[in-house]
Amino acid sequence: MATHIPPPEPEKVDYMDLPCPIPYEEIHREAFMSLKPEHFEGLRFDFTKGLNQKFSLSHSIVMGPTEVPSQSAETIKIPTANYEFGANFIDPKVMLFGRILTDGRLSARVKCDLSENLTLKANAQLTNEPHMSHGMFNFDYKGTDYRTQFQLGNGGLLGANYIQSVTPHLSLGGEVFWAGQHRKSGLGYAARYNTDKMVASGQIASTGMVALSYVQKVSEKVSLATDMMYNYMSRDVTASVGYDYILRQCRLRGKIDSNGCTSAFLEERLNMGLNFILSAEIDHKKKDYKFGFGLTVGE
Repeated sequence: MATHIPPPEPEKVDYMDLPCPIPYEEIHREAFMSLKPEHFEGLRFDFTKGLNQKFSLSHSIVMGPTEVPSQSAETIKIPTANYEFGANFIDPKVMLFGRILTDGRLSARVKCDLSENLTLKANAQLTNEPHMSHGMFNFDYKGTDYRTQFQLGNGGLLGANYIQSVTPHLSLGGEVFWAGQHRKSGLGYAARYNTDKMVASGQIASTGMVALSYVQKVSEKVSLATDMMYNYMSRDVTASVGYDYILRQCRLRGKIDSNGCTSAFLEERLNMGLNFILSAEIDHKKKDYKFGFGLTVGE
């Protein structure tokens, strides 16, 4: 006589003890890390020297072509070179970052934990070009199962967003903003579903922007990612698919998009504190080919 085995009972969800979601502006974080590495063209050299446990200095040299606006279909580039000097202060509750370039641009970022749940973030950039300098203040509050943020920027920019965990795997959120200088306002909504093996995110805004992303974790070292960007106003749509392969000594990322642009990005750890970087990007439609290599020295 066959023994009847009852089906397993579904796991009970304690809705009073849901996990805290990731910040609203980072709902596409996994797809962004896999599909949008920091590509560059030419030569890049970064050196960071720690003076003590909290304070360090950085030096960066970039030599390569820069694209200039052109009415023709072909891309026009001119050779450029820049040097960047930076200072960093990192403390458990305060982080300060400053950068200055030879072309006169000055940037600064601040992150300060005002309490266990409230964080102040600020960033600013000053340039010699008129109307190109900007500044932004963010106040982030982290609850037990939600996050909220208030933004204040120059030009009369005001914004706020909120994201809430509704199940252990699903979080929903929304945002609102007002650009006083341009007299424009907007609303946005977002959803994110994540498990141990996958992450799916979607975002829509009243400006006409629709963003979708999906990341599948094949193994501990391999992830596959895809995303789609659609603008309802201009009817522009772009989709891409890529991979993220993490080895013991290196990380390889690559993608191809619907415009025929393919790219690859390799980070190789040669020794402790010494990394080698290769960047390649080919746009067949625009006949634009970019290749770069760099070295990163220091932590």
